[in-house]
Amino acid sequence: MKELEDILLTTSQIPLAKKTVLNISYTSNIIRDSISNILKPFDISIEQFNVLRILRGQKGKPTNLQDIQGRMVSKMSNTTRLVDKLILKGYVERFICEENRRKVEIFITPKGLEFLTEIDPKVEATETDITSPLSQEELKTLNSLLTKLRD
Repeated sequence: MKELEDILLTTSQIPLAKKTVLNISYTSNIIRDSISNILKPFDISIEQFNVLRILRGQKGKPTNLQDIQGRMVSKMSNTTRLVDKLILKGYVERFICEENRRKVEIFITPKGLEFLTEIDPKVEATETDITSPLSQEELKTLNSLLTKLRD
């Protein structure tokens, strides 16, 4: 990865659009690795963590696999498999709706909420550390620019 960083910093022959996309991708990988390293001792993936945060945001209301999938950061995730793993850990429960047997409702458990309470400060500290070279104004600008790229 150091080679890519050197190329990005020293090569002026790369078109600016390509350099920007490579730089965003490279930075994304660094951020992903940092967050993964925090979650690894807890035997949970970034995608599973994302599912738990989505379910916590439901504030006790049920949700379904499609809604979770739609809110996932990584749309390529196998949501069914992620939920199954979280059920095995006791962080999530799945119920079949009585009125409509095809409808599956998913809830976060008290154990899942407790886990998030434990892990959130560690993830937040890592996020703060990652973004610490930037001022608050630079963070606002960066967020605005990244949002603009997605719109």
